[in-house]
Amino acid sequence: MATVYYDKDADPKYLQGKTIAIFGFGSQGHAHALNLKDSGLNVIVSLKPDSASVAKAQNSGLKVVTDAAAAAKEADLAMIVIPDESQKDLYEKVLEPNLKKGAALLFAHGFNIHFKRIKPRADLDVILIAPKGPGHLVRDQYLEGKGVPCLIAVEQNASGKAKEIGLAYSQGIGGSRAGVIETTFKEECETDLFGEQVVLCGGLTSLIQQGFETLVEAGYQPEVAYFECLHEVKLIVDLIFTGGIANMRYSISDTAEYGDVTRGPRVVDGHAREQMKKILGEIQSGEFAKEYIAEIEAGRPNFTRLRKAGENHPVEKVGKVLRGMMPWLGGPLDRSKR
Repeated sequence: MATVYYDKDADPKYLQGKTIAIFGFGSQGHAHALNLKDSGLNVIVSLKPDSASVAKAQNSGLKVVTDAAAAAKEADLAMIVIPDESQKDLYEKVLEPNLKKGAALLFAHGFNIHFKRIKPRADLDVILIAPKGPGHLVRDQYLEGKGVPCLIAVEQNASGKAKEIGLAYSQGIGGSRAGVIETTFKEECETDLFGEQVVLCGGLTSLIQQGFETLVEAGYQPEVAYFECLHEVKLIVDLIFTGGIANMRYSISDTAEYGDVTRGPRVVDGHAREQMKKILGEIQSGEFAKEYIAEIEAGRPNFTRLRKAGENHPVEKVGKVLRGMMPWLGGPLDRSKR
């Protein structure tokens, strides 16, 4: 069984009198910074001078430092929450030469440490605090007096107190209210990539698109196919989220449940499992990481092509019209503001 820590296991004294620098103010960055500030801790946010997030962070009462080297020099703890592909450059050019001796280097994802793109100085504590949910949920749950579960891992324990520092940090963002599970950078990184690629994002979106295409090709109305293959996914996922698969099956009709248990395994079958194993192997070997970084360094040609193809899929065009009939859903997110 996994080791799980809660508020009673965390001591805020390990962060008292310390300066926590958050590098980035995106989904996770804004949530970490605001939650830590509301927990009474000293937080600064490092952003580029021309970043649109500077005003947003300042308007939230946060101190913004637009000189990354100055922020690094001030930091006792540095949390990196910028995109994976940009972290190596930030560490080598800014953090390695400027972090004070004995500082703590924190990550919300193990990618760069596990695949050895970043090789931290030996005097630094290297800690993973990974909330298992998007940043807006980390913030919302904190404001409601709740929390999003986190993973914690220690790669380097130079101070001898790295775990204690990590637990105090997780308490500051609200994670220890829900539970903090002990893991390793390797386990977090590989399982996170696998979940994204095979189930949560890649698997789910491909299933939706192919289900939609199958119905439309068979002559059914695209609008009806949209509701059956995309819109209702949330209803099912919410039931699974709150009580597991058994709860979902209890809540649906017997007809639906029988179709679930007899037909589902025919769709996601042994062939799918073999592909899952192959994808996991690509993650474990580092093949995916190398492919991804090479794609980014080449200017994202394949990534951009696939992204545009997805955005132009018929299910998106039909969905845009139908969602316009349901204004309570809210509008789509603006990618440029990420």
